[in-house]
Amino acid sequence: MTAADAQILIETDGPIGTLIFSNPRRMNALTLAMWKSIGAAIAELDSNPDVRVIILRGAGDQAFVAGADISEFADVRQDAESSRHYEEANAGGYRAIRGCSKPTIAMVAGPCLGGGVGIALACDLRIAAANSIFGIPAARLGLGYPPDCMVDLVSTIGASAAKDLFFTARRVQADEALRMGLVSQVVPVDELSARVRTLAQSIASNAPMTIRAAKAAIDRLAHDPSPESLVKAAALTDACYESIDYAEGRTAFLEKRPPVFIGR
Repeated sequence: MTAADAQILIETDGPIGTLIFSNPRRMNALTLAMWKSIGAAIAELDSNPDVRVIILRGAGDQAFVAGADISEFADVRQDAESSRHYEEANAGGYRAIRGCSKPTIAMVAGPCLGGGVGIALACDLRIAAANSIFGIPAARLGLGYPPDCMVDLVSTIGASAAKDLFFTARRVQADEALRMGLVSQVVPVDELSARVRTLAQSIASNAPMTIRAAKAAIDRLAHDPSPESLVKAAALTDACYESIDYAEGRTAFLEKRPPVFIGR
């Protein structure tokens, strides 16, 4: 285990990397220092050639991320100027997760509130335990949300549902979150870790270059379908056909055996 910050921990286990938000005394709420450390932690895992999939989770089993650490707002978010600095740290964390070239999975248990929702939504997949609770309490705090921090919410659940969550500041249980499309799956609490690990192992066994190309294409079609952006995604697709893995995939299919991909 390494740490990009004392409260942002990194674990690697073969092809699976894990980023852990660790502030258990405050239900893993994020301090400004933690927000600023997300980018470095994601970069470390993304650049690790052995890691093929990344799990994001909260420390312990009581919470994913219960939002931002409000106890420090009087110092770090006291006016418009300091809030803009804080919001850039938020947005930077989301961009780092969203821009990761490897698949990311949010493993959500317990409260997932405010910035925690943003982190989960920046991930490619979200698996929630049945005890998960989601909400964006900004309207109860009087703070403003910059558009950069709303992008993933609106694109995932739509404008109407996003307005519902923001306007009411209500809490959403796991089953409703699933119906809204906020999460990909809901599983029993005691099965969450095993189910997420099985999913991660399944992804890690597939061709990394194919997954990278698919992720890039899907993200560009969803967020930036400009011709220039799609050309970049197409280049990743072309690289698959020049790879050792493509030859391995064809050979393994003909030989009726599981392929062994090396990411080249």
